[in-house]
Amino acid sequence: MKTTLTTCLLGLAIALNGTAAIADAIDYPDGYRLWAHVKSMTIHKGHPLETPFLGIHHVYANEKALAGLKNGQFDDGSKLVFDQLQSHDADKASVEGDRVLIGMMVKDRQRFPKTNGWGYEAWSKNSRTERLVSDDGVSCHACHAQQKDRDFVFSEWRG
Repeated sequence: MKTTLTTCLLGLAIALNGTAAIADAIDYPDGYRLWAHVKSMTIHKGHPLETPFLGIHHVYANEKALAGLKNGQFDDGSKLVFDQLQSHDADKASVEGDRVLIGMMVKDRQRFPKTNGWGYEAWSKNSRTERLVSDDGVSCHACHAQQKDRDFVFSEWRG
């Protein structure tokens, strides 16, 4: 598993060093906080993914992605958003701080054939224009490949 985590982190470092190709640009997910909230988690210091994912994460799914989480098959048009925030301790509780990034997966088999139909993008902090993925999502997908049996998605439906 360490090899996989190292590969993911190295891939992310490569992916987060430029801008997305305009031809394959994924639109910013306006209104994503009105989608279904799938899960939240916090990565603390010492976790293997601390760099770059330290903080609180919320995952949101549009209607198509929600159906995919329930049945295991994601149709084109499925969208998942990963909202990463800094985490701070206050009164013996973890509270949200500033946004670190917004990441997004979009299923479109025609547009993204080299990543098994998934497109990946991330935006820095609260920017809707500062894109972070520069390799067409190849590095992101390398990490998601460990979830091939779940159509490359880490989040699961709890029901």
